[in-house]
Amino acid sequence: MKPKVIDLFAGVGGLSLGFENSGFDVVLANEYDPSIAAAYEENHKGTKMICGDITSLDLQKTFSDYAGKVDVIIGGPPCQGFSQKGQRKTIHDERNFLFKYYVKVVELVRPRYFVMENVPNLLTAEGGYFRKEIEELFNSMGYQLKMGVLNASDYGVPQNRRRAVIIGKHGGEAPDLPVAKKVSVTIWDAISDLAYLNSGEGEETQSYRNEPQSEYQKKLRAGSTMLRNHVATKHSPLALERLAMIPPNAGKEVLPEEHLTKSIYSGTWTRMRKDEISVTITTRFDTPSSGKFTHPFLDRAITVREAARIQSFPDSFQFVGNKGSQMKQVGNAVPPLLAGAIAEVIMNDIEEDVNNEQA
Repeated sequence: MKPKVIDLFAGVGGLSLGFENSGFDVVLANEYDPSIAAAYEENHKGTKMICGDITSLDLQKTFSDYAGKVDVIIGGPPCQGFSQKGQRKTIHDERNFLFKYYVKVVELVRPRYFVMENVPNLLTAEGGYFRKEIEELFNSMGYQLKMGVLNASDYGVPQNRRRAVIIGKHGGEAPDLPVAKKVSVTIWDAISDLAYLNSGEGEETQSYRNEPQSEYQKKLRAGSTMLRNHVATKHSPLALERLAMIPPNAGKEVLPEEHLTKSIYSGTWTRMRKDEISVTITTRFDTPSSGKFTHPFLDRAITVREAARIQSFPDSFQFVGNKGSQMKQVGNAVPPLLAGAIAEVIMNDIEEDVNNEQA
């Protein structure tokens, strides 16, 4: 029987997908945004979705039936309280109250394992004060922890995306975080077969025009017969004029003064370099001014599907809802390949425990 998982703060389900691909059964998920919850349901047909704000759920009623029946709880509760400078960071800061709901569900369900992912700051803020509080809190519930910062690019994701990951195990030593896999995937390995659209072109569903051109593309195209979510933003005439001045491997440094904008984002009006990995995909990747999201050659920002490829979502995974929602779904997700690497170390630990019991 497959080990069972609950995914909290699930988003579109990047973490869920990594766990499913590693042999887990995600039985329950919770997401508060209705359009994102609908996209989750579209892609995880076997999972019960509770769409609602966790702070207004009756936790006892919602989760106590799963006590003793679920092996892992996963999720990334938003914690804003330690991203502010100069204030004492503590789990008792009201801006971290969602974190407490995650803890409460772990307390109610008592899974053998939990996985929490978050911003790297989680582990370093206030000289590790927050980290120490988390350790004490979970230790008092019988969990031992392993924690560290992982970069998605070390696990076959063509993107520089660093996340703090905490693995907890009840009544035993937690497994180590996954070791880096020695594979490097570039932006071009991820999106070169999708390169033909100009600004404003594309359909939500269309045929593939090119054969896959890399092993990574073959892997992500497996089982997909149609190309979805590949629609280029329609940029303004001014933006197009500006983009036309920027050659490959260049950025705003080539623009004349009258075309320089006051954008605060690093990478603004800069092309992605095809042989590099991407910067962190955010929820505003359709705008050249919001970061290094301009196509390596074409005069447009990357599409939802190109961003999904850079996040390691397979083409069979469909993003639904309006463009803003789709960008949130992709930009806020845990890359499935990174999630899969985390899931594997837990699966190996489960199998090791079973073998030791049988020995």
